[in-house]
Amino acid sequence: MSIHRGRLFRSGNSQAVRLPKEIAFEGDGDVLIARSGDVVTIYRATTSLQEMADALLARAPVPEIERREADEPTDRSGL
Repeated sequence: MSIHRGRLFRSGNSQAVRLPKEIAFEGDGDVLIARSGDVVTIYRATTSLQEMADALLARAPVPEIERREADEPTDRSGL
């Protein structure tokens, strides 16, 4: 993992980050941003939510789960 220093700035009403060229993403596109406290992680967005939902709906249905008879509790005298 490499660590580089970037710069925060305002772009309209939003805060932006200038990524150094050593870690910049190639080309334009969308990114996913996750924040946990002071840690912000940026991922290249490869699939839209709609594409993920369509892929899940296109999957084969889950096979029926075999159900078994309910067990009767055993008599455990002394408990």
